[in-house]
Amino acid sequence: MKTSNGNTSIMDMFEKGKVLKICAPMVRYSKLAFRTLVRKYNCDICFTPMIVASDFMRSVKARDSEFTTNEHDRPLIVQFAAHEAQTLADAACVVAPFSDGVDLNCGCPQRWAMSAGYGACLINKPELVKDMVRHVRNQVDNPNYTASIKIRIHKDLRRTVDLCQKAESAGVSWITVHGRTSEERHQPVHYDAIKTIKDSVSVPVIANGDIKYLRDVESTRQLTGVDGVMAARGLLANPAMFSGYEDTPLECIWDWVDISIEQGTPFTCFHHHLIYMLERVSSQPERKVFNSLYSTSAVIDYLQNTYGSVHDVVFPSKHDGVFELIGTDELEQEERTEAGRQTCFQKITEVVFSHSLEMTLQWTAVALFLYVEIAIIVILCLPFISPRRWQSIFHMRIWGWMGQFWNKVFLTMIIILIVLFLDAVREVRKYSGKELSTDSKLQPNMFDHLHMKLFRAQRNLYISGFAVFLWLVMKRVVTLINQLATVSASTAALQAQADGANQAAKKYMEDNELLKQALMEGKDDKATTEGMELLRKEVEKLKEELKTSGEALKNSQSEADVMKKQMEGLAREYDRLLKEHQELQNLHDGGNKKDD
Repeated sequence: MKTSNGNTSIMDMFEKGKVLKICAPMVRYSKLAFRTLVRKYNCDICFTPMIVASDFMRSVKARDSEFTTNEHDRPLIVQFAAHEAQTLADAACVVAPFSDGVDLNCGCPQRWAMSAGYGACLINKPELVKDMVRHVRNQVDNPNYTASIKIRIHKDLRRTVDLCQKAESAGVSWITVHGRTSEERHQPVHYDAIKTIKDSVSVPVIANGDIKYLRDVESTRQLTGVDGVMAARGLLANPAMFSGYEDTPLECIWDWVDISIEQGTPFTCFHHHLIYMLERVSSQPERKVFNSLYSTSAVIDYLQNTYGSVHDVVFPSKHDGVFELIGTDELEQEERTEAGRQTCFQKITEVVFSHSLEMTLQWTAVALFLYVEIAIIVILCLPFISPRRWQSIFHMRIWGWMGQFWNKVFLTMIIILIVLFLDAVREVRKYSGKELSTDSKLQPNMFDHLHMKLFRAQRNLYISGFAVFLWLVMKRVVTLINQLATVSASTAALQAQADGANQAAKKYMEDNELLKQALMEGKDDKATTEGMELLRKEVEKLKEELKTSGEALKNSQSEADVMKKQMEGLAREYDRLLKEHQELQNLHDGGNKKDD
């Protein structure tokens, strides 16, 4: 389309019944490489990132770094942040030969922009906005060059309508409305406010906010009656969104790689765009690995190893349902039909299965941990190893050293496994909730890839779930073995005590029998008299010993009394000597005083 210097205006694109699909201005992201990518997937108009008009006019370096384009970058709208009408008009005159229109940012809610007088604070200055639009319209020579504004809404919608009507009277080409206030970020979009604004002006109105899928384009038009929609985060996550893809197709990812290499896109920008594109189709461990890559070559290797090369597989064209073989020259046009589609499915399935079935390092570790748990439980349940033998093994020094960390290790492993289990549940819900379609408009490689993602998420769910369950079972089995061994040892000890008591009772019974026999063997009174005589002698002997002990105790007590009297005498003697020493000391001191 000829726009900038031709006879056709960008306004001719606003046809009745057609909804324009527009790439929003995004700082650091909606640059030439990304605009080139989205244009390949049915994006009608692209915006540059917001450029501060005063800096743009003051510095040649700023102009060269902030604004880059080429002959294929059409239609193109350059968005400026400004708070002076003449500065905006001067900037518009500079970019007019290379673009199709300028847009005044009246919607940026960031603090730095509003504090500098840019962005959303301008919606409170309708006269200034009107003056800036008029300056651009009057000073740019090209009558087909557009001047538009992008705004947010007021809490009082009447003020927003007044702003739009004043901008319309100044000659604004169209108005883009972000259906949130400057204080709102992720709250629902106020579609009723956008509809009210559309009904209040005669110029085209573009709706902005929460456009994430192609179906949102039509639903937004039905709700508001707008002439176009503008997407930002939706296009970042899926640059092929306007072509009907639910998620970023593999072809689009490789297109981005080719465009970035061709245009020399800095690695940070190149990498960040891919992070957004792969977010919906990658698991959390995969995103961690991809986010840690640090070079273009590493990113390309990762994409080839994980998803396969676009030049090695077949991709469907988006034209009239006919399948086009990209990167394959051998097949003729008549083969690019349903047979080509089947070949596409087969080849892509091989690639997807070969890479999607590979396990990440952390899940490999969890699987190994699960196998170790199974082996340990089987060994613990072996019938020919007694609980007491296991207890003796558990009482070894190495287990005693490890025992002090056992509770911490147990709780840590429980937490890790539960976190992995919940992550696997989230992945299963994520991929099982996808509205996957086998319609020919969707690429079969992404269809199969998402199914493999679901399979892998379910596999991880089973692994982590069984790992948690067996970890608890193993803990319980070890506890039961120790309890059984303790009960067994206590039973053995009680049995030994009972055996000892039985033997003692048996011995006492034998002694009792001997005593009875001895008493019965006495045939007459003579034996009894002799026995009594022996007992009497024993008693006399014990009395003598008791008497001797009493006399010894009495003597010891007498000696103690004597020693006590001696100590008392020594104490009195010590007191006397101490008194005499004190008197001599006093006399000595008195003599010294007289001498002085």
